[in-house]
Amino acid sequence: MGFWPDGYRCAVFLSFDYDASSAVMWRLPLDVVAQSRGRFAPKVAIPRILDMLDRQGVRATFFTPGWTVDNYPESVEEIISRGHEVAGHGYQHERMTEISAEAEESVFDRMMAALERVGVKPEGYRAPYWLVSDRTIRHLRRLGFRYSSNFMDDDMPYMLRYRGEETGLVELPVEWMLDDWPQFETNRRAPDDAYRLWKPEFEGIYELGRYFCLTCHPQAIGRISRLRMLERLIEEMKAKGDVWFATGREIADWTRKKLS
Repeated sequence: MGFWPDGYRCAVFLSFDYDASSAVMWRLPLDVVAQSRGRFAPKVAIPRILDMLDRQGVRATFFTPGWTVDNYPESVEEIISRGHEVAGHGYQHERMTEISAEAEESVFDRMMAALERVGVKPEGYRAPYWLVSDRTIRHLRRLGFRYSSNFMDDDMPYMLRYRGEETGLVELPVEWMLDDWPQFETNRRAPDDAYRLWKPEFEGIYELGRYFCLTCHPQAIGRISRLRMLERLIEEMKAKGDVWFATGREIADWTRKKLS
């Protein structure tokens, strides 16, 4: 018996970190050109990505900072209306390990208030830059989160223990290799370079019956050549016939059911 629902050999978790200009506004408030690059996400990339996901019949999870929600509420509402999950991603993409305890509490409260304004009570959380502190875990428990997507110690979801204690959270692990930012923004690689990295990893995960988490950023993956590559990869994964494309909430709920 495999781990996944009947009929599925492996799971694919398509996730998008919808940062827009939030991180730049926090780090470089006077750099108007860098800020404009972030605006490519709501203006161009999000509609393009949503249309692609509709064509493929795939649902995804958008980890969205509160700042993005407050500045582009119609865009976030469109994501929700298309049937996708919106999850937590800080307020202004702050580095949690570089701010005070009081500031971190404020970040979480502002994030939750912003998401509530578009009707979302998030169940999942991904830390900006995947920087998690002891305080972060406490806030997730305080606010009733059900899953985290931050750690890199497995290629299967699991129940998260932190510093030797059960957290009650499901962990949906991540990996820098499967993140588009290093591929396209840090190193400016061609779409085919990312494909040659991601496709063999998926094939191995599929063979083993495990879990494939892809982390994308709309302002990066939304450039048309890159999005075409992603759509090609999705089509090839779908062609297997027994791949479960699921949101973070769905995978977390299934994992909790299987492991409880």
